[in-house]
Amino acid sequence: MSLRPTATSTRLGILVAGGALAALTLTSPSAAAADDANNNPRIYKGRVTAKGGLLLRTAPTRGSRVVRSVPHGRIVSIYCKTTGSNVSGNNRWYLLTNGTWAWGAAHYISNIGPAPRWC
Repeated sequence: MSLRPTATSTRLGILVAGGALAALTLTSPSAAAADDANNNPRIYKGRVTAKGGLLLRTAPTRGSRVVRSVPHGRIVSIYCKTTGSNVSGNNRWYLLTNGTWAWGAAHYISNIGPAPRWC
């Protein structure tokens, strides 16, 4: 049995993670901010390495809508990782929690400390 995620399981995982995040936002919009502010071990950190800044998207794909950008050098909070569109040989994407829940290509984020958990 293969342990590699399939496209269907990846989409299902993204859907479940998105639903859980939406529920968290609706029930307690400050919970994610409080976790981040208290250095909760469930939140990971990374630094944006993209020279022109990192585009954050609605889904872990290069074709999804851009919701905002993060400047080069900024430290971001990472909730979890998943697979998505390939960006320069890296198909990992991070779900970021800075202000809005959005996806950033892991290729352009350097981990600070341990690598994020899977979504």
